[in-house]
Amino acid sequence: MSNPFEDDDAQYLVLVNDEGQYSLWPATIEVPAGWEAQFGPDARQACLAHVEESWADMRPLSLVRETESAGS
Repeated sequence: MSNPFEDDDAQYLVLVNDEGQYSLWPATIEVPAGWEAQFGPDARQACLAHVEESWADMRPLSLVRETESAGS
């Protein structure tokens, strides 16, 4: 049995949670609670490219907000 998270021939979704964190997710598996599909279904490489383009700051949003508040 192959790993559904590493199948180059499968369709994937790009998920995002409330903290702005991204996840590559097999389209055939139910989206877990707390996550929302933002992109796809599409090929694994297209989803990875979307994550690379969209997720520039890997810090959780709560940390970004805290840092910005401390700086003002």
